[in-house]
Amino acid sequence: MSKLKKKIDIKTVKSVNKNVRSSTRKLNPLLKSIVGKKVDAAIRDLSFSDKRISKDIKKTISSAVANAENNYQYDIDKLIIKEAYSGKQVVMKRFRARAKGRAAEIMKPYSNVTIILTEKEKKMESHGTKG
Repeated sequence: MSKLKKKIDIKTVKSVNKNVRSSTRKLNPLLKSIVGKKVDAAIRDLSFSDKRISKDIKKTISSAVANAENNYQYDIDKLIIKEAYSGKQVVMKRFRARAKGRAAEIMKPYSNVTIILTEKEKKMESHGTKG
Protein backbone atom coordinates (compact mmCIF):
# COMPACT_ATOMS: atom_id res chain seq x y z
CA MET A 1 0.00 0.00 0.00
CA SER A 2 1.38 3.35 -0.97
CA LYS A 3 0.88 6.40 1.16
CA LEU A 4 -1.00 9.22 -0.45
CA LYS A 5 0.92 12.44 -0.26
CA LYS A 6 -1.08 15.58 0.13
CA LYS A 7 -0.42 18.00 -2.70
CA ILE A 8 0.70 21.32 -1.25
CA ASP A 9 -0.38 24.37 -3.22
CA ILE A 10 2.39 26.96 -3.35
CA LYS A 11 -0.07 29.85 -3.49
CA THR A 12 -1.75 29.28 -0.10
CA VAL A 13 -1.33 31.29 3.09
CA LYS A 14 -2.63 30.13 6.46
CA SER A 15 -3.50 31.92 9.69
CA VAL A 16 -4.73 30.25 12.89
CA ASN A 17 -6.36 32.04 15.81
CA LYS A 18 -6.31 29.81 18.87
CA ASN A 19 -8.51 30.08 21.98
CA VAL A 20 -11.35 32.10 20.48
CA ARG A 21 -14.04 32.49 23.15
CA SER A 22 -16.96 31.02 21.23
CA SER A 23 -18.34 27.63 20.27
CA THR A 24 -17.80 26.12 16.85
CA ARG A 25 -21.56 26.03 16.40
CA LYS A 26 -21.70 29.83 16.48
CA LEU A 27 -18.59 30.25 14.32
CA ASN A 28 -19.44 27.91 11.44
CA PRO A 29 -22.28 29.94 9.83
CA LEU A 30 -20.04 33.02 9.68
CA LEU A 31 -17.11 31.05 8.29
CA LYS A 32 -19.26 29.38 5.62
CA SER A 33 -20.54 32.77 4.49
CA ILE A 34 -17.06 34.11 3.69
CA VAL A 35 -15.55 31.11 1.87
CA GLY A 36 -14.90 31.85 -1.80
CA LYS A 37 -15.11 35.62 -1.41
CA LYS A 38 -12.40 38.16 -2.02
CA VAL A 39 -10.65 39.28 1.15
CA ASP A 40 -11.90 42.87 1.08
CA ALA A 41 -15.51 41.73 0.53
CA ALA A 42 -15.25 39.25 3.42
CA ILE A 43 -13.85 41.89 5.79
CA ARG A 44 -16.60 44.30 4.73
CA ASP A 45 -19.30 41.68 5.36
CA LEU A 46 -17.87 40.83 8.78
CA SER A 47 -17.63 44.48 9.81
CA PHE A 48 -21.39 44.88 9.21
CA SER A 49 -22.27 41.62 10.96
CA ASP A 50 -24.05 41.94 14.29
CA LYS A 51 -22.36 38.84 15.75
CA ARG A 52 -19.84 39.45 18.54
CA ILE A 53 -17.38 36.90 17.20
CA SER A 54 -17.07 38.51 13.76
CA LYS A 55 -14.38 40.87 15.11
CA ASP A 56 -12.09 37.90 15.94
CA ILE A 57 -12.64 36.35 12.51
CA LYS A 58 -11.83 39.70 10.90
CA LYS A 59 -8.56 39.83 12.88
CA THR A 60 -7.61 36.35 11.67
CA ILE A 61 -8.26 37.30 8.03
CA SER A 62 -6.19 40.47 8.45
CA SER A 63 -3.35 38.40 9.91
CA ALA A 64 -3.46 36.01 6.93
CA VAL A 65 -3.38 38.99 4.54
CA ALA A 66 -0.36 40.42 6.35
CA ASN A 67 1.37 37.01 6.15
CA ALA A 68 0.68 36.84 2.41
CA GLU A 69 1.96 40.34 1.80
CA ASN A 70 5.10 40.26 3.96
CA ASN A 71 6.22 36.63 3.75
CA TYR A 72 5.24 35.70 0.18
CA GLN A 73 4.85 39.08 -1.62
CA TYR A 74 1.36 38.24 -2.92
CA ASP A 75 -0.94 40.86 -4.41
CA ILE A 76 -3.62 41.71 -1.83
CA ASP A 77 -6.25 42.48 -4.49
CA LYS A 78 -6.06 38.93 -5.89
CA LEU A 79 -6.42 37.09 -2.56
CA ILE A 80 -9.56 35.03 -1.96
CA ILE A 81 -10.57 32.89 1.01
CA LYS A 82 -10.06 29.27 0.00
CA GLU A 83 -10.98 27.61 3.31
CA ALA A 84 -12.29 28.76 6.66
CA TYR A 85 -13.03 26.33 9.45
CA SER A 86 -13.11 26.04 13.22
CA GLY A 87 -12.20 23.31 15.65
CA LYS A 88 -12.91 22.61 19.30
CA GLN A 89 -10.53 23.71 22.02
CA VAL A 90 -10.84 23.51 25.81
CA VAL A 91 -14.15 23.92 27.66
CA MET A 92 -14.26 25.87 30.92
CA LYS A 93 -16.75 24.34 33.31
CA ARG A 94 -18.57 26.56 35.77
CA PHE A 95 -21.46 25.91 38.13
CA ARG A 96 -24.45 27.99 39.12
CA ALA A 97 -26.31 27.46 42.39
CA ARG A 98 -29.93 26.42 41.95
CA ALA A 99 -32.83 25.72 44.28
CA LYS A 100 -32.79 22.95 46.90
CA GLY A 101 -29.01 22.69 47.00
CA ARG A 102 -28.62 21.66 43.40
CA ALA A 103 -26.07 22.95 40.89
CA ALA A 104 -26.43 23.60 37.17
CA GLU A 105 -23.29 23.39 35.08
CA ILE A 106 -22.32 26.11 32.64
CA MET A 107 -20.03 25.13 29.76
CA LYS A 108 -17.86 27.89 28.29
CA PRO A 109 -16.30 26.51 25.09
CA TYR A 110 -13.27 27.82 23.22
CA SER A 111 -12.43 27.28 19.55
CA ASN A 112 -9.66 27.53 16.97
CA VAL A 113 -10.28 29.51 13.76
CA THR A 114 -8.23 28.65 10.67
CA ILE A 115 -8.28 30.81 7.54
CA ILE A 116 -6.53 29.70 4.34
CA LEU A 117 -6.07 32.26 1.56
CA THR A 118 -5.05 31.67 -2.03
CA GLU A 119 -4.11 33.96 -4.88
CA LYS A 120 -6.71 33.96 -7.63
CA GLU A 121 -5.23 33.20 -11.00
CA LYS A 122 -6.66 34.46 -14.26
CA LYS A 123 -8.34 31.77 -16.30
CA MET A 124 -7.52 31.72 -19.97
CA GLU A 125 -10.70 31.54 -22.00
CA SER A 126 -10.43 29.34 -25.05
CA HIS A 127 -12.85 29.22 -27.92
CA GLY A 128 -13.51 26.20 -30.04
CA THR A 129 -12.98 22.51 -29.38
CA LYS A 130 -9.19 22.40 -29.26
CA GLY A 131 -7.24 24.11 -26.67
